[in-house]
Amino acid sequence: MVSYQRDYTTALRQGDFIQQIRKINHLDVRQHFPFFEGRITVNAIDLIAHLNYNRILRLGNPLDALVDNLGIDKDVLETPDIAVNIPNDYNATLRNIIFVFIDDVFVNHRYLYYFILVYIILYTYTNTKSDNRYFYNSINMTTAATAAPPAFIEVCAGGGGLSAGLMKAGFVPLLLNDNNSDCCKTLKHNHPEANVICGSMDKIDYSEFVDRVDLLTGGVPCQSFSQAGLRKGLEDPRGDLMMKFIEIINVIHPKLFMIENVKGLLTHDEGKTIKKIIALLAANDLYDVSYKCLDASKYDVPQKRERVFIVGVRKDVAATNAATPFEFPKESLEKKVLKDVLFDVPYSDGAKGAKYKEEKIRLFKMIPQGGCWVNLPEPLQEEYLGNSYNSGGGKRGILYRLSMEKPSLTLLCTPSQKQTERCHPLEERPLTIREYARIQTFDDSYEFIGSLTSQYKQIGNAVPVELARYMGVSLMNLLV
Repeated sequence: MVSYQRDYTTALRQGDFIQQIRKINHLDVRQHFPFFEGRITVNAIDLIAHLNYNRILRLGNPLDALVDNLGIDKDVLETPDIAVNIPNDYNATLRNIIFVFIDDVFVNHRYLYYFILVYIILYTYTNTKSDNRYFYNSINMTTAATAAPPAFIEVCAGGGGLSAGLMKAGFVPLLLNDNNSDCCKTLKHNHPEANVICGSMDKIDYSEFVDRVDLLTGGVPCQSFSQAGLRKGLEDPRGDLMMKFIEIINVIHPKLFMIENVKGLLTHDEGKTIKKIIALLAANDLYDVSYKCLDASKYDVPQKRERVFIVGVRKDVAATNAATPFEFPKESLEKKVLKDVLFDVPYSDGAKGAKYKEEKIRLFKMIPQGGCWVNLPEPLQEEYLGNSYNSGGGKRGILYRLSMEKPSLTLLCTPSQKQTERCHPLEERPLTIREYARIQTFDDSYEFIGSLTSQYKQIGNAVPVELARYMGVSLMNLLV
């Protein structure tokens, strides 16, 4: 088989077939693919929701992945390099592969995922419209191919975890904003075609975006609501940016908005703050507003990280989608742990820049995976903790070693702090930059700009990319 190279993330963002199929509620796949008759009935919306893009992308050529899983001898296939030449009968070639091994395909539904992904990519490359009754029935691909993808604006974008996930879900950026110069350089470096504005979100003129934005989103500064901070809430100057975000909504009238914040927002001022924010967001009776706290470890992220998402759906959009209203994403069918991502990690500066002192290395050699200071001999416990030894409380973040068999604890802005240690599961050292990024589900190709301290901070503050993608898919269902 001829192997080919392609930016599959781009192909997925242009996945017109996915967007079109999402329009069909509870689709019986046999209705559009007659050869499924008598074999399987699939809820296509659930099918798409459970596609694990990152896993498939890591496999390289999806067609190779398909035939590998089906046990096909690649040498007997005459598969052209579609990056160079796409014959009109290419869909028929793929159809024949599926027909020959169709019984094997339906032994396990995951093979069907590969098949649909392959078809999406094939359709992205070709401008020909197949008259094959097996692949082209009542789905109007021509309309999907010419429709502009939903656009979004993100303020307080940070290092780009939320925007990266939304792009994977099919959104394209109109504007990305942050007031940190390193974050802006990171955004521009990874999205060179994007309009990146560096500066305070309240200094931007949004008038050109009125009625042009499908989604307005942002990780509005959350330190004022953090359980680890002073929790001044809306009285904190950073809390004032939440009010500015509401003003931007009222100016540009996006179809959807999404605010990401920390879990502490729900309990701030005994729950009064979140109620006040929801009331302000719904004040003009233009949006249906809902919120939920999601744990990233339940959405293909190997990290326990809880974040609150507030979603607003403009009432006319909600009315159009009355039969399928917005729902927060369903939890993944599997749970990722560190051994799923901490292998073959690319080299990064953190490997030489973030190290422990010899004394801490000596202590960590006594601590097993998933253990902490309580695993030390009692004299060493007292010596290391000092006065806090008798202060009560769990203190389980002190001298904590991660476990390959569990999700990581929440990654923070620095890789090594006495009260919130995150030691590598197998080695006596902090996590590197690329290990941080892997746990936050950034692609290995995503690069961070700035000093070592700045890079750790950008990643530690980010929304996990996969969690953002899950949210993006749920939002996209209202727009396609």
